[in-house]
Amino acid sequence: MENFVAYNPTKLHFGKGVVNELGDAAESIGKKALVVYGKGSVLKNGSYNDTIRQLKDRGISIVEFNGIKPNPVVTDVDEAASIGKNGKVDMVVAIGGGSVIDSAKIIAICIADNVNGWDVMTGKHTPAGSKPLIAVLTLAATGTEMNPVAVLQNHDTDQKIGFRHEVMFPVHSFLDPKYTQSVPANYTAYGIVDLVAHALEAWFGEGEANLSDRFVIAIIREAIEIGPLLMEDLENYDYRARIMWAATNALNDTTMHGRVSGDWGVHGLGHTLSYLYDTAHGATLSIFFPAWMKRLVEKNPDRITQLGKSLFGVDSPEKTIAGFEDFFKKVGSPVRAAEAGITREQKGEILDLMSKQKVRGIHVDLDEQDREAIVELAL
Repeated sequence: MENFVAYNPTKLHFGKGVVNELGDAAESIGKKALVVYGKGSVLKNGSYNDTIRQLKDRGISIVEFNGIKPNPVVTDVDEAASIGKNGKVDMVVAIGGGSVIDSAKIIAICIADNVNGWDVMTGKHTPAGSKPLIAVLTLAATGTEMNPVAVLQNHDTDQKIGFRHEVMFPVHSFLDPKYTQSVPANYTAYGIVDLVAHALEAWFGEGEANLSDRFVIAIIREAIEIGPLLMEDLENYDYRARIMWAATNALNDTTMHGRVSGDWGVHGLGHTLSYLYDTAHGATLSIFFPAWMKRLVEKNPDRITQLGKSLFGVDSPEKTIAGFEDFFKKVGSPVRAAEAGITREQKGEILDLMSKQKVRGIHVDLDEQDREAIVELAL
């Protein structure tokens, strides 16, 4: 087992009506908040009104930025940070899914340090601090509500990249599964895929970590058991709650302790499709994870087989991969690029951007031949 530091300062509030505790949390931080959200879904599911009511009841003044995109861009981050700086806010309150909360993490740094977002994302600026962040989660998927990671894209540099820093942990995160009951079937499926992919990235990380492996298996089993049931009953609160909690644990470092890191190569591959075609993040993962594992059979078949034995009771890497493809299909997420409207004629464009962005894994190092083979398998 590798050396590690276990640290997670986020106070997570989970269950029905927990947003009623948000006012007390915000009041303990300050008197003015920048509220950040996406488009109309937070108005429909009640999360926006509930949050605003809590802030106003405590006399906290509000400035807002709305319109964060599903594949978030750094220009929105900079615009929102400018509003926060001019408003002299004490905190950032993010209402939404991973895109909104990821954006809010960088916004909070930009306000505190008076810098632009891309300098933070690329490491040109090392964060000295951050405005406290309160998150109200409305989509079970990325785990951003309990980790210090953000992903943004920049259309000027043709990049979609991630950044991690300890100051980016939300101070409080509020998870009420009722806010996810109105999430449509496709984005529910993508969220399920996303949480499974996070667990898989940990599984293929470096280091022997038996307990972390057991956490990975438990999280994926939960998704395999509950995911299809949820897809048949989208308003079921208990199913929503179980998937929401699984998604949080898939990327709050629980599965990483004792490892050097996860691999994250599949996320890099997927970011290319998200950037080029605005493909939903979870859809890119269900397309590329089976293809990546098919390529990995040549390099590490035993690790794939061990995974398959634990999850599907199978005895080969090929049967393991087929098990994941069947599961992704069962919840309604694509396993081939064509199912997401991406054609073979776009292969060159995809590979060119992958090369430009230097898409590689952390432990399974992807070269140009690997990328071409994986894209071919995914088409």
